Amino acid sequence: MNITIIAVGKIKETYFKDSISEYLKRLNSYCNLKIIEIPNEPILDEKNYERYKDIEAKKILQYLNLSSYIIALEIQGKQLDSVSFADKIKSVSNDGINELTFIIGGANGLNEVVLKKSHFKLSFSKMTFTHQMTRVILIEQIYRAFKILNNENYHR
Repeated sequence: MNITIIAVGKIKETYFKDSISEYLKRLNSYCNLKIIEIPNEPILDEKNYERYKDIEAKKILQYLNLSSYIIALEIQGKQLDSVSFADKIKSVSNDGINELTFIIGGANGLNEVVLKKSHFKLSFSKMTFTHQMTRVILIEQIYRAFKILNNENYHR
């Protein structure tokens, strides 16, 4: 399976970069995963945050493959446990779709245009996480999903 993560913002902290690198290495035997980083818009006017979401949406849409199964990470999305998340990936694959795209928005979230393009909206929690932390959690959960799907042990 080919998996793409489109993420607004760069990873700056070394410990997040190291975690992502480790999981990407582990995932090599299960899937092809690539990360596309979209530069976040510097917020100069807090009252005009919708404009920033519009600009980021245009950048995201340039990279979005509409034949892919698209999952937007959205606080209002559906929460899944790890087994259900693995089942979701399996279901997409069983439907004959070999490309899965996850979208992680910036500080202001995702524009409605991007959300409408998604097939599924996923929430990790009702809490808000930084986009860097969300990326690490997502990649770890993708790895965990493949371990579950292959009936392989993974620490609990």
